[in-house]
Amino acid sequence: MAGIRKLELEEALVLRSGWRHACHALLYAPDPGMLFGRIPLRYAVLMQMRFDGRLGFPGGFVSVQDGGLEAGLNRELTEELGEGAADFRVERADYRSSHAGPGARIVAHFYAKRLTLEQLVAVEMGAPRAKDHGLEVLGLVRVPLYTLRDGVGGLPAFLENSFIGTAKEQLLEALQDLELVEPGSLTAWKVSLPR
Repeated sequence: MAGIRKLELEEALVLRSGWRHACHALLYAPDPGMLFGRIPLRYAVLMQMRFDGRLGFPGGFVSVQDGGLEAGLNRELTEELGEGAADFRVERADYRSSHAGPGARIVAHFYAKRLTLEQLVAVEMGAPRAKDHGLEVLGLVRVPLYTLRDGVGGLPAFLENSFIGTAKEQLLEALQDLELVEPGSLTAWKVSLPR
C-alpha cells in the first residue's frame, strides 16, 4: 500500500475541492454450513468480480453533499446488487476506515455490514437482475474462509487473485478484526496483515 495513507473519517470528510469519495462495503453473515460435511464455513463473505477483472467490494463513487456517504453507498449497493440490497441499510456504525491514495485525489471509505444468511442469499439471488450486472459487476463470489488439507486451497489460493486498490488489505483487516476467521489463522496461513 505504498503511498496510501489511512485517514480518520473527520479528516477525510473535509477533503472536498478536487477530491472524489468512493464507498465500498464488505457484506457478511454467519454461515453454519459445512463443506464436504467436515469443514466449517463459519461466515459467508461477499466480494465481486469487477469489469476490469479484479476482485473488489460492492460500492462506488458518491457525493458527500447528496445525503452523505452512507446514502450514496446504499444507492450504489442497490445499483450493483439489486433489490436484495434494499432490505438493509449500511449505516455510520458499519464504518471501518478511510484511505487516500497518491495522485488521483480519491478517498476510499470502507464499511462492513453484518447480515442474516437469508439477507445475504437474497442479495446473491437478486444480483444477476441488478442494473450494473454484466457491466460494472461481472458476478459475486464468496470468500473461502478455510484452508484445504494441501495448505493452499481455500483462502490462501483466493488471496493470490488480483484485487483493486486496498481491497485485499481491507478484507484481511476485517477478517481479523471482526473475528470471521479463527484467531491466529491468518498468520498460520503466512498472510501478512496491513500495518
